[in-house]
Amino acid sequence: MPVSEDHVDDLEDVTVQTKVSMANNIYPCGMIIQEGVAGRNENMFGYAGKILRIDLSNGKIEKQKLPVKLAREYIGGRGLATKLLYDEVRSNANPLSADNRLIFTTGPFTGTIVPSSSRYSVTAKSPLTCLWASSDCGGTWGQELKFSGFDGIVLSGIAKKPVYVWINEGNVEIKSADHIWGKFTYETDEIIRQETNSKAVVACIGPAGERLVKFAAIVSNGKHARVAGRAGLGAVMGFKKLKAISVRGTSPIEIAKTDRLQKAVNEVLPIITKNTAGLAKNGTANIVESAEVAGDLPIKNWRQGLWDKAEKISGSTMTKSILVGRYYCGRCIIGCGRLIKISDGKYAGTDGAGPEYETLAALGSLCLVDDLQAIAKANDLCNRYGLDTISAGSAVAFAIEAFEKKLLTKKETCGLDLAWGDAETVVRLITMIGERRGVGKILGEGVRNAARKIGRNAEEFAIQVKGLELPMHDPRCYVSLALGYATANRGACHLEALSHLIEKGTEMPELGYDRSLDPYSIEKKAEMVAKMQNLMSVFDSLPTCKFLLFGKVRVQNLVDWLGAITGWRFTMKRLLRIGERIFNLERLYNVNCGVSRKDDTLPPRILVNERKDRGEATNLPHLGKMLNEYYEYRGWSNDGIPTQEKLKELRLPLDLPPYLVRHKND
Repeated sequence: MPVSEDHVDDLEDVTVQTKVSMANNIYPCGMIIQEGVAGRNENMFGYAGKILRIDLSNGKIEKQKLPVKLAREYIGGRGLATKLLYDEVRSNANPLSADNRLIFTTGPFTGTIVPSSSRYSVTAKSPLTCLWASSDCGGTWGQELKFSGFDGIVLSGIAKKPVYVWINEGNVEIKSADHIWGKFTYETDEIIRQETNSKAVVACIGPAGERLVKFAAIVSNGKHARVAGRAGLGAVMGFKKLKAISVRGTSPIEIAKTDRLQKAVNEVLPIITKNTAGLAKNGTANIVESAEVAGDLPIKNWRQGLWDKAEKISGSTMTKSILVGRYYCGRCIIGCGRLIKISDGKYAGTDGAGPEYETLAALGSLCLVDDLQAIAKANDLCNRYGLDTISAGSAVAFAIEAFEKKLLTKKETCGLDLAWGDAETVVRLITMIGERRGVGKILGEGVRNAARKIGRNAEEFAIQVKGLELPMHDPRCYVSLALGYATANRGACHLEALSHLIEKGTEMPELGYDRSLDPYSIEKKAEMVAKMQNLMSVFDSLPTCKFLLFGKVRVQNLVDWLGAITGWRFTMKRLLRIGERIFNLERLYNVNCGVSRKDDTLPPRILVNERKDRGEATNLPHLGKMLNEYYEYRGWSNDGIPTQEKLKELRLPLDLPPYLVRHKND
């Protein structure tokens, strides 16, 4: 009897022959790959096979086997963490309480020769949105955790005093962090590596996380500053009094088919290199000028459509002035990371990670600041304090507009005159937010909470969705972003769908898009956004960098790589079904937190402000119609609730509150 592909997850697909150990087979960039029988868990090639659990309240440490079924149904990374969060954290739990979990996860791609695959996810209930949240991060921390023998870490409880965790070749210690509590992330990284191992990689929080800034970030790789930035998971870490996790490992990753994987990877490396040359040369900042021309660059807190200063903060300007090198995450062949140094002027001595596109827009055009060195300084402060630059820049722009509208006084701003285009305003406000001092205490709550605190009409220009500030791409330019922002599970997020790539010309023939879609039209956007959200759930669960899409990597490449690594049988349909399962489980968690159609919306400024300075190049997204089509395609009710039929189809929990149970024909 033929087996439905929908149930292939329950099957053992491949019988792998025992082979001679190849533990000393060192692939490029130091990745250690071992081919043979996966000894930790049966048929779990590509996985370390263990989850580390740490209860910070009592210091209890457990090493649990990763269930094969869980890996097959949720892959790893974001998917695995979402399942763990759903099972262990009640929807009514306070994000800043002992009930919340902080979950670090890798996936089957982490630590292998798959390009740009040394990534990890951090997942928790967000203190900024009070919903599900996951933040993805590059660098090399993820591969070190995998090499140390763990696919993930689940942290519960609250330490009595500040601590950090040291994981070394599978051995785990909880150590005092009293002497580094209060220090910046870069100092923390240096001190911990001196105390543990100079080759260790540290993920830590800065003073912002300790002071519970609602958009505090988790920073790894020291001055290279790879950041899990969005949704305030650094505040969860700070509340638990966990300063850092330092990891070092050299254990080999067992691969089912090393020759097959090597061949499949080698076929695409030249294609990736060729198609990402611009990204390599000028980084993500390469798009600043083109984004302004297209109407994608947010300007003056999303009020303005044109800005003639974009070139001054562009990637090419950075390359010609303050760039001193490039940074490559683990297994990366692109090198989009910027290393900068300012040698003269007011901000001389600033060095380390340079600003990305999102940062240049948030701390630059959004505030009308065209001083590249000042933006680099503000970015450096965000990295040191441990702040999400998108939310930080949005909070600064919000504050400037509130001051302009006389909703904030000089007394409340500690004597500062907040003005558009004033670089010093941005730098000072970042410091105040990081220290939760003065107006920074209010802004550190995020723009939604700050607007509610300030009152009057402040919510009109608090640009957020579900409490998360918008990323730096304008839905009035690419309308699929409007739907993507409204329905993204962690709040406004372009990375949960990345749908505007298709509107910009990226081809995705395997999803049915062999040519670009009209960026101003709502036609076919609902289905496209849903498909892309499913695919991005897969990317974050494998995990691997989404910039591979710029390098013309196809969905079939992911299928081929995953099959070679795990030895399990995968098809594109099956992989996308897993992505759909992950996205729906996240939605289900949020529905249990109270989310419905009422929350799938956009700020008034995005829906009604035509940016008339752009002349005829204006556009407002028709969100209502797209939502109706999206819900229907998703198999959700018209209220945005997954139907029982859809949950059964995806084998998800049928535990919606009775009053939220809906059927497709309602």
